[in-house]
Amino acid sequence: MPHQTIADLLLARAEDDHPGLLTRDRSWTWEEVVEESAARAAWALELRGDGPFHIGVLLDNEPEYVFWLGAAALAGAAVVGINPTRRGAELEREVRHTDCRVIVTDRAGAALLDGLDTGVGPDRFLVVGTPEYGERLAAHPRRPAPAPEVTAATRMLLLLTSGTTGTSKAAICSQGRLAALGAANSAKYDITREDTCYCPMPLFHGNALMALWAPALTAGSTIALTRKFSASGFLPDVRHFGATYFTYVGKAIGYILARPRTPEDADNRLTHAFGTEASPEDATRFLDRFGCRLVEGYGSSEGAGMLKRVPGAPTGALGMPARDGVRIVHPTTRATCPPALLDPYGRVRNPEEAIGEIVDTEGAARFEGYYNNEAANAERVRHGWYWTGDLGYVDEAGWFYFAGRSGDWIRVDGENISALLTERILRRHPGVVAAGVFGVPDPRSGDQVMAAVEIAPGARFDDLDLPGFLDRQEDLGTKGAPRFVRVSHALPTTGSNKLRKKEMQLDGWRTDDPVYRWAGRGRPSYTPMTDEDKAALRGEFLANGRVRFLP
Repeated sequence: MPHQTIADLLLARAEDDHPGLLTRDRSWTWEEVVEESAARAAWALELRGDGPFHIGVLLDNEPEYVFWLGAAALAGAAVVGINPTRRGAELEREVRHTDCRVIVTDRAGAALLDGLDTGVGPDRFLVVGTPEYGERLAAHPRRPAPAPEVTAATRMLLLLTSGTTGTSKAAICSQGRLAALGAANSAKYDITREDTCYCPMPLFHGNALMALWAPALTAGSTIALTRKFSASGFLPDVRHFGATYFTYVGKAIGYILARPRTPEDADNRLTHAFGTEASPEDATRFLDRFGCRLVEGYGSSEGAGMLKRVPGAPTGALGMPARDGVRIVHPTTRATCPPALLDPYGRVRNPEEAIGEIVDTEGAARFEGYYNNEAANAERVRHGWYWTGDLGYVDEAGWFYFAGRSGDWIRVDGENISALLTERILRRHPGVVAAGVFGVPDPRSGDQVMAAVEIAPGARFDDLDLPGFLDRQEDLGTKGAPRFVRVSHALPTTGSNKLRKKEMQLDGWRTDDPVYRWAGRGRPSYTPMTDEDKAALRGEFLANGRVRFLP
């Protein structure tokens, strides 16, 4: 049904007494969820005013967030998911850029926004948990009825991209696209009415909305909410709710696996989960430990649905193209890249030829654009094609693989190195909770490989025996071992638990965290960098006229 809307899906649940929403404190049937949404929709329409009908929501994962998603759908508004990890000027910029007319938040969120020029008057702040909020909400009817102007083209979401590689942008998602994703993903990820879908990912993120909330609404399954992700609270929550499905990002899986193993780990109802950036080794460990298979996929807030799952996929493969126009191309010549030649370990033997950008030559019309950002739109749509900004390769059998973001190329000694391939190797180490790999300038030419690794509290870098570990990795290319290793017990992350690689790349070896350097040749051997070492390295850049390459 290409013209179905999220409002249609909600109305289909208006008399549904199946559990729709669970928290640790109480539960709501789907009928009650729709009624709560309807009351807030009436309130939103009363506050609409002139200009774009955009409702900013600055909340943790709590029932009010779900109710306001439903309210926006029924009222014909768009929810702007405001990231609670933002601060100051960055937070102000995102709210102003998205032209919010109303902001729904709580006391903590109101404190974050206090003193910022958001463009939203104090009378349009709806502060959850205050007596005034409850009184004003109670004055509105709970009868669900969508606004007459709601269509499949009605804007439903402005998804602020996570900003792992730069300034965030607001990706547009219409009601029709989100409804279509709900139908497609409920089938793709086997989400049925009998599932309890646990949501540890933040509801301002496309992962939670496109791979959990919308599919659960489509299937009529139950959504279980936790305010924030917690590695220690994950398994207790899963058991409390009887969860069977959840969504994730790879770093969260790393945190969960870093928890002490117990004989009771498999005592849960989990069967499957969907997410991105979990390594094949972590997927194997998770299945062995918790009895739950991790389904890796490829997609983005801007252009999900380019690849499809096919039975028999090799380890690490994302799937097959969902349509003929999806391919891997050279970013300059636009020529289709030849297939990757893989060694017995799955390592690409011809990366310079095989790795290119993932594009959809038929996808420009499907891209709904970034709000108020023509420069970003032009970067995504070129020559009539949709450019994902992601790297990939195709093996000789036609399977697609992810090879990192377009900014993940590292030019070492004249060769292109994919940062993601080195990241995956580092994440195999049982002592590494998370890893990010990126290029830093070489004092003479090109780049050097730098890694940032997060280790458990109390652990030491020497405990990793990183040189010995790297020496045993037969699929590590000769240029792939990191020259610098930043070590931390808490690497910087986005609000959706992705590493802030751009920020770490700008810091490079000048970070305040300990940095270890391998300066020689042959087998890697790491020594801690002192302030004197860093000053001497900067002197090399000066001597070679390359200090301009240091951010």
